[in-house]
Amino acid sequence: MSDVLLRRARLLRRGPLQDVLVAGGRIAGVGNVDDHAAVSEMIDADGRYVLPGLWDRHVHFEQWAQVRARLPLADAGSASAAARLVAAHIAAHPPATDVAVVGYGFRDALWPDAPGRELLDAQSGAVPVVLISADLHSAWLNTAALRRYGHGDDPTGLLREGAAMGVMAEVGTVSEPVIDMWCGDASSAAAARGVVGIVDMEKPWSLDAWQRRIVNGNRRLRIVSAVWPEHLEDAISRHLHTGGGVDGTYGLLTAGPLKVIIDGSLNTRTAFCHDPYPSVTGAGSEERGVLLVDLDELSRLMVRAKEAGFDCAVHAIGDAANAMVMQAFARSGARGSIEHAQLLVDSDVPRFAELGLIASVQPEHALDDRDVADHYWAGRTARAFPLRSLIDAGAVLVFGSDAPVAPLDPWLAIAAAVHRSRDERPRWHPEQEITVAEALAASMPPGRGGLSMRDGDIADLMVLDGDPFTADPRTLRTMPVAATMVSGNWTHRIGV
Repeated sequence: MSDVLLRRARLLRRGPLQDVLVAGGRIAGVGNVDDHAAVSEMIDADGRYVLPGLWDRHVHFEQWAQVRARLPLADAGSASAAARLVAAHIAAHPPATDVAVVGYGFRDALWPDAPGRELLDAQSGAVPVVLISADLHSAWLNTAALRRYGHGDDPTGLLREGAAMGVMAEVGTVSEPVIDMWCGDASSAAAARGVVGIVDMEKPWSLDAWQRRIVNGNRRLRIVSAVWPEHLEDAISRHLHTGGGVDGTYGLLTAGPLKVIIDGSLNTRTAFCHDPYPSVTGAGSEERGVLLVDLDELSRLMVRAKEAGFDCAVHAIGDAANAMVMQAFARSGARGSIEHAQLLVDSDVPRFAELGLIASVQPEHALDDRDVADHYWAGRTARAFPLRSLIDAGAVLVFGSDAPVAPLDPWLAIAAAVHRSRDERPRWHPEQEITVAEALAASMPPGRGGLSMRDGDIADLMVLDGDPFTADPRTLRTMPVAATMVSGNWTHRIGV
């Protein structure tokens, strides 16, 4: 760790250029810094913005790291097109015997044809194939893969929720050296976008893996590691709690919240809603999505977490799921966040502030889901991703990507929140847009107190090669980051 003086930096949208002194891993001076005889490095920022570094508050990091090695399916407009991509991949890259082909990123909600095992069999033969949906809530398997992963009697090949996630866990099991190498590459890529920290929601618990990686030299990011219910008692027995540091990790690793998923997703039509989905037949909860954990069980888990010093991060996408989670927070007295908060009843919006809850949202999902939402949530989309309403109601808003569902790049989330479009189409519900300053603040830790840097702050910062406050939508999404620093150490640096 070296002492650095950044001269002539722009810290605020309006105001004079200032110097920033970094010493001992902290901001040691802001303004006109004259005494710099002992500084080991002096950099002329030349009017560039120097701002606090960004956080991604919802990541599945190992899955994000593995996406680079998987067959991309985002451009498939039908089940037939996805199957043809599989066939072309097998022809171009014949897998070794019994090695599964894994694809990622399909969105089948609006496909004109349905995914099925026979369709995939016709294009893949005896090669096991597992195709994972973009939202991580369903998986499409051919017959060879269904047999391998214990679902040989499934008639459709399209697994949802728990069954799908079990298969994803199996295909995602690789050796420690390989996954650590991939995570190192993904950490570098995140740092290059100004990221200084993440909340890792990887299932069931990534804390020990991150301890190993940090000890072995991957120190590019701060990591908050969430724990899932199946490992909560283990975490408690180790005397961990939310915000508690892990020894030997250079202050970079802390225990996170208890993560609980109570409903599904919009693309899979399993988000739990007050109103039924159109074109979904059946009875009871299936018409309205799926409730994975009931109110009593959720409340019990949250009480246990609260007693042990853990906050709670509860996945809820449908409006009925969000309402139930708020009941559980009120009943248990637990602290924490609702993850996604994608569809809300208007009367539930002010309850975030009333209950002291964080709204942890992924704005890029609004652009990914706009067409699906217009179809399956027709008449309700004015209250989907209601960012402006949440801020106006006093809610604490934080942003994430849910990578690999969306790329681990906070600038995509910032731009989506500010412009509500990423192409030539009209902005989707522009009344819910927020300002660049608000979006930047939502991409930093809650309670930080704004975008300015103060003496004594930890030196987690980024240097930009552009002006985020005047950037057009495309430029904001691709904002060039010249440098990133974590605790006084450069984790990314180009041109400064």
